[in-house]
Amino acid sequence: MESANDHKAHNSTYSSFIANLKWSVPLIAVIALLVVIMIAE
Repeated sequence: MESANDHKAHNSTYSSFIANLKWSVPLIAVIALLVVIMIAE
């Protein structure tokens, strides 16, 4: 039975989540801005 406190796996998962977040949040913001500009015209 594996330990519930698998810090190595946790750190790996967290690092990949943060890396994806750094790219997805600005991308979503740009897409939302483009949609708002298209609606305003």
